[in-house]
Amino acid sequence: MTGQAQAIILGIETSCDETAAAIVVRDQSGRGTISSNVVRSQLDEHAAFGGVVPELAARAHVEWLDHIIAQAVAEAGIALKDVDAIAATAGPGLIGGVLVGLTTGKALAASLGKPLIAVNHLEGHALTARLTDGVQFPYLMLLVSGGHSQFVLVRGVGEYERWGGTIDDALGEAFDKVAKLLSLGHPGGPAVEQIATKGDPARFKFPRPLLREQRLDFSFSGLKTAVRLQAEALAPLSEQDVADIAAGFQAAVTEIVAKRSRQALERFRAELPEAEPQLVVAGGVAANRAIAAALETVTREMGARLVVPPIALCTDNGAMVAWAGAERFALGATDGLAVEARPRWPLDAPGMKVDGHAA
Repeated sequence: MTGQAQAIILGIETSCDETAAAIVVRDQSGRGTISSNVVRSQLDEHAAFGGVVPELAARAHVEWLDHIIAQAVAEAGIALKDVDAIAATAGPGLIGGVLVGLTTGKALAASLGKPLIAVNHLEGHALTARLTDGVQFPYLMLLVSGGHSQFVLVRGVGEYERWGGTIDDALGEAFDKVAKLLSLGHPGGPAVEQIATKGDPARFKFPRPLLREQRLDFSFSGLKTAVRLQAEALAPLSEQDVADIAAGFQAAVTEIVAKRSRQALERFRAELPEAEPQLVVAGGVAANRAIAAALETVTREMGARLVVPPIALCTDNGAMVAWAGAERFALGATDGLAVEARPRWPLDAPGMKVDGHAA
């Protein structure tokens, strides 16, 4: 959509264990520029627990969010009064953290007299490729993160069709649990990937759940159980055992993601024959090199465009929230201060569509 005035948006993200804020500018032609993007990770606070502790995460957000917002504004070279709207994640996520960010966004909107935009965290991921790569609608998104694994057809701002998802663990969660099982630390994804480079992926043939089915759903619980049983059978594990198990696990999930992506692109071609086939990958698991290489092969063989935003924008950050807010703001979609935080908020939920507007 063009012809809108330039908009400066402050984005606030606190849905999990990153405290983040950013300033994004959307120009009259619809292009976006990141003026600042400040993220404070809480890895050190949660490392000893092998995962995110919701209460600790919320406390850290309370302690750091004001400072992060001030830093984002300063790095952008503006004053808070210069922003045109406040965008804050309103869900889904850990409800304590979401409440911290949304409440702060409400307070700023009220005190500055600025509009508030309650952003669906998943929409932030879904629209990031439009900020970084200028991707045009429609396109297919593969979201693979610690909390989500799903295929979504993105038709426009607020117009989403979920084509498939996980029926149990998300892929990032499976990586974390396997890493914990193998005593590799947290976060699990990078740790498993690193040691897998030293392993033999063919030593253990782990199951590929649902792979023979045509639906676009994922299941990683059975694979995780198979990994645990193998580790218990070999205990105590040698360093090579750990590397081989990690390599076998990574090979299994890579094959699953690759096949499902091929099926999803085939459906995209069948249902939208006039559209350019595009696969946008979002979420922290996008950083996994083995999975990325497999997706490059799939898209190349199918004549599709693969778009992976910079990894810093695939994980949770304020810029994606600010940009989703900017996209909605350009369509006249804002929210009242009574809007509520949501621990669960699927992209295809009623009310996501921007009524009366088309992107």
